Formats: sequence, C-alpha cells, structure tokens
Amino acid sequence: MHLSLNIKFIIAYLIFGLCAFLCISTVTSRLLLDHTVEEKASSFYQEGLYLADQYVATYPGDVDDQHSLSGIQPYLSSVDVYLNAEIWLISRDGNLVLSSADTEIPAEPREIPDFNSVLPGGKYYTTGDFFGMFDQETLSVLVPVTHNYHVRGYIAVHTPMSSVVQEKEGYLMAFYITLIILMALTFLFAAAGWFIVYRPLRKLGRAAGEYASGNFDYPIAMNREDELGILSNTMNFMAQALRDADEDQRKMISNISHDFRSPLTSIKGYIEAMLDGTIPPEMQEKYLNIVLRETERLTKLTSGLLELNAMNPKQNRLDKTRFDINTVIKNTAASFEGTCTSRRIAFNLLFADPQSYVCADMGKIQQVLYNLIDNAIKFSHPDSVITVETTPRFGKIFVSVRDTGIGIPKDSLKKIWERFYKTDLSRGKDKSGTGLGLSIVKEIIQMHGENINVISTEGVGTEFIFSLSEAEEETEK
Repeated sequence: MHLSLNIKFIIAYLIFGLCAFLCISTVTSRLLLDHTVEEKASSFYQEGLYLADQYVATYPGDVDDQHSLSGIQPYLSSVDVYLNAEIWLISRDGNLVLSSADTEIPAEPREIPDFNSVLPGGKYYTTGDFFGMFDQETLSVLVPVTHNYHVRGYIAVHTPMSSVVQEKEGYLMAFYITLIILMALTFLFAAAGWFIVYRPLRKLGRAAGEYASGNFDYPIAMNREDELGILSNTMNFMAQALRDADEDQRKMISNISHDFRSPLTSIKGYIEAMLDGTIPPEMQEKYLNIVLRETERLTKLTSGLLELNAMNPKQNRLDKTRFDINTVIKNTAASFEGTCTSRRIAFNLLFADPQSYVCADMGKIQQVLYNLIDNAIKFSHPDSVITVETTPRFGKIFVSVRDTGIGIPKDSLKKIWERFYKTDLSRGKDKSGTGLGLSIVKEIIQMHGENINVISTEGVGTEFIFSLSEAEEETEK
C-alpha cells in the first residue's frame, strides 16, 4: 500500500503520542508511586521520631501504664490530624496499647499476631496489611521508642495506600498535562513544517513529474530564499535547459532529415533514371559522378555526426602536449595550397613571436584550424587574403582566423554554433557543407576549457578568435 509522506508523518505522530502515554501510565506511574511511598514513609518516620522523643520516651511512666497513656493520647490525636494517618503505640511484646483512632484508651491491649519489630526487607516501612491488622493495603512506618538505650515500645504510623496512590495520581496528572502540551506544540511544529517544507516539496514533486512527462512549461512559483527556493530556481533553470535541449533535438532531427533527404533523393532519382533508360549509357558517367559526390557528402555528414557525438567532455580525454602552434598553422595552411591557387586566395601569416608554444591536444587543434580555414576559403572572394595571426597575452595564445568574404548576418551570429545551422548566404554559396564544422570547433575549444568568439560584418568579412593555454618553458634536465 502506497502511503504519502504526509500520512506517514501523521501515523508517526500518533504512534509517538500513544507510546508516550503508555510509558507515562506504566513506567512513570510506577516510578512515581515508589517515589511517593518513599517520601511519605520518610515524612512519617521523622514525625514518629519526634513523637517518640518528645512525648513517649521521656514520659514518667511506662507505655503499658494506663495512667501514662492518658497523657499521650492527645498528642497522638493531634499528630493524626496533621499527618492524616493513624498512629499506634505498641508495647515491646507486640500489643496495641494505644491508637489515635480511638477516643478512649482501651481497657486491655490488643495483641498483634506474629508481630516482629524487624520489618520485611529490613526497612523501617512496609506495605500490606501489617500482620493482618488491616483489610486493605496500608503503608506502615515503625519507629522504636527508646530511653537510656532501652527499647520501651514502638510507634507505628499507618495510612491507606489508596491515599498514597491518590497523591501519586496528582503528580502523574502533571505529566499527562505536560504530554498534552508537548503533543499540541509538536502538532503546531508539524503543521508549520507542513506549510514550510511539505507543501513546497509536493509542488516540486509535481513539477518534476510534469518535466518527466515532457511538459517543460510547468511553472514553479516559489518566492523564497532558503534551500527550497534555491532548489525551485534550479528546477526552473533545468526545465528551461530541457526545453531548449528538446527544441534543439527537434531542430537537429529536422536538419538531419533535410540534409539526408536531398542527396538520397538525387541518388535515387539518377539511379532509377539509368535503370529505366531515361539516362542513356553515354550520359551515365556524368550522373554517376554526381551520385559519387552526393555519396561523399553523406559520408562526410555521417562522419561529422559521429565525431561530434563522440566529443563528450566527461568521456573524451584530451592528449595534451607542448607544441608550437605557429608550425601547426603553417602546415594546415599548406594543405589548402591547391584550392587557394585555383581561386587566387593568399594566406597572410602574422606571428608575434617566431615560436608560440601551447599546451593542448595537437590533433584536435589542427582540426579546429582546418575547419576555420576551410570556412574562410569557402566564403572568401577570389583574389582575397586570409589572415591567420597568433598573439600572446595574459598567459594565453590567441589565434585569429580572418577573411574578407561575404560575412555573417547579425541575426545569425548566435546560431552559427548550432548543429546543422547554415545561414541563407551559406546555403546559396556552399551546397556541400554539413553545418557541423563550427559545432565541432566549439566543442573542441570548450573541452580545452577555452573560449572562441566571432566578429563579423556582412559584406566585409569574418574573424574567429580562440584562446589556448601558453605552455611553460621546458627546463633542462
């Protein structure tokens, strides 16, 4: 059975209250009764000692002397009223000779059967029927009456255990009232916690369920600055990120479908035309070359996707080494010599220092330079110049790739890093591009913990600038 957190708290609260009540009614009640008996017996014993010392032991007669007893009777009666207890005067032989409950002195002492001055357990008090003298449970305190180191008799103080229990119940009531107050305070704290913690948690849980179902527009309105407020803001940020990721995924799938559909449609159309004879045999070589180029485009697109998908900063490790970035730039630029010659495009390499050593993954940085220079060539005019420059600054080496081509529209500058994104100008000029080059560039630079920026003016040109950590100088071993 599924129980909500709220129900679990209520059940725990009720169980706690029941356990506390049972504990008070059993353990605490017993401890209080023992304590009350001990306190009552101690009080009776002190009064018995005072009574024995002041009125009985020093009285000029014996406790068995009737004449002597008549003078003691008033004192016993007054102490009886004060203690709310029955007081007996017992002889050495165990005979009841005087009781505060009697208005007159009995003519003959009353024998207490099996009387023993040593009470059970060796204590000065006992509970029970006091050698069969009472028909109900009684607390009895026995005090010896001594004079000149001789025992002349005993004073016994009796009170019903029912009165002791009643006194104990008075103390116990204070515990019950305290428990009720504590339960009420606990309930108030629990209610406050429900409003402060549980309700916001329910909102966050409901929002998490909505996000899990794909509803990223579900709002979390929580104006607070504590941990729950931080959590709600984090979840709102997460929802926005998921919404953006979902939108990017839809766009990526749409772009992939578009970029795959066009060459596949061409390949399918040309092959069908050759099979059904629409394209004569003497023309098939031309169209087979077109099919080959479209196939190469699909291969390039697939390779780019696999490469971009593999660039996970948490899984893909960089093979960082110390190398001269200027040499890598020269070698990369040299690989475009044939293309640049046919389009009459020249390179202008500007290096602040003859050698600029960086600490990075040389293979991936070479790929960054290749993609940036390839883009610059694609969108440059014939008889133009592409400038590649390195500048050391603040412990970094800044690399700039600048062209004087068609430029990037202002509204497209923030989108060029998206996968498959192509500006309208690039779509018209570069039919073979996949739209993945700049995405790969940014992923590589971010994997290095560096930044890349772009400055572009439509019709004037574009400049990409990225940074790399400057390598420390090697020390001689």
